[in-house]
Amino acid sequence: MLKTNRLILRQWTKEDYPYLSDLCADEEVMEFFPALLSEDESFAMAERIHSLISERGWGFWAVEIPDQHKFIGFVGLHTPTDAMPFSPCVEIGWRLAKQHWGKGYATEAANAALEYAFTTLNLDEVVAFTTVTNTRSRSVMEKLGMHNSHQNFMHPDIESTHPLCEHVLYKIGKSEWVSQD
Repeated sequence: MLKTNRLILRQWTKEDYPYLSDLCADEEVMEFFPALLSEDESFAMAERIHSLISERGWGFWAVEIPDQHKFIGFVGLHTPTDAMPFSPCVEIGWRLAKQHWGKGYATEAANAALEYAFTTLNLDEVVAFTTVTNTRSRSVMEKLGMHNSHQNFMHPDIESTHPLCEHVLYKIGKSEWVSQD
């Protein structure tokens, strides 16, 4: 479990799954993903994330606001598919319910995840990627001190003709992260 001033990043519980399903069925939250997820798809995703955290001790942690004990989304670290042109790597990512946007939660939680990546996992670099048009996520990446690598790529899991296929790749190295303090 990780804690920030306003958030808790923790292992998932079964009670989180319906909230994830609501999140993944929300058109605004999923605007930059190729499709909404069904309840079954969302639950399967939650099970995979839970299992990965159980196996290795880290991953896309469930996020809650202390004293509310309610899942508001997820933030954390993941090892993307080897099909990515920049693999092997560890990525940082987030997905929050829209009522929690604009409060700095994604940046705050992602900073805690970066600290874990660089101090506990001792990684040399963390990447983040999103579709080119996702300015909200790109803004979070920049607030984290990540830089645009200018190595755009076509996401291997998205049809090449799909308007969301082209992605931008952001990176931050351990030395860059340390120098921000």
